[in-house]
Amino acid sequence: MIFACLALCAALAVTVGMCLYALAQTAAGMRRMTVVVDAGHGGIDGGVVGRTTKVKESDLNLAVSRLLKAELEDAGFCVIETRPTAAGLYGAATAGYKRRDMQKRAEIINAASPVAVISVHQNFFSASSRRGAQVFFRADNALSETLACSVQTALNEMPECVVKSEALCGDYYVLNCSDYPAVIVECGFLSNAEDEKLLTSSAYQKRIAQTIAAGTLAFLATGTAASGAVSFDISQRE
Repeated sequence: MIFACLALCAALAVTVGMCLYALAQTAAGMRRMTVVVDAGHGGIDGGVVGRTTKVKESDLNLAVSRLLKAELEDAGFCVIETRPTAAGLYGAATAGYKRRDMQKRAEIINAASPVAVISVHQNFFSASSRRGAQVFFRADNALSETLACSVQTALNEMPECVVKSEALCGDYYVLNCSDYPAVIVECGFLSNAEDEKLLTSSAYQKRIAQTIAAGTLAFLATGTAASGAVSFDISQRE
């Protein structure tokens, strides 16, 4: 029985490997499909701050985004970062910098014609008991909802997950600025001591990046997203 279980595990591992390999080959054959990874905030806009460590959200967003980029590139995708450094995208730190920053992100997303947009953020809430990762999507975009549910499911299956959440619709600029499948991933609550400890750990940052990548790959492997990626870009945007 032990050998049978080992054989089954080995077979499953091979099957998963073949699926990922096939997906990567499909990506290479279709203009090498592009995913945009958006590290939220940046520059003078640090986002929320850790209640205990005072770590800036923008720094954590960048760290996780870089790891996510590496995971997706290893799977065969072209990855474009909206914010590859600690700097913001607004140019001069003058009035209207936030609007300019968001407009620049929109320009990058639309120029990339991506099959998916993953915007990385950290959460904060007045009640310190609130914790867990949460994914948001645009209400009127079915592919965004499917992507969000896929990523949320992967996050819910992490061993560290103590609160299983559902993907929620949200009215945010990065979700509304294009018709490409886009989600915001709030990796956890910097207002919660347990989440903050995890999120400031490099080992956990890597695990959550791997999990977000796995959820994204599962979405792209469904067929509708992967095989229809190019036609989607054309049909949804005129």
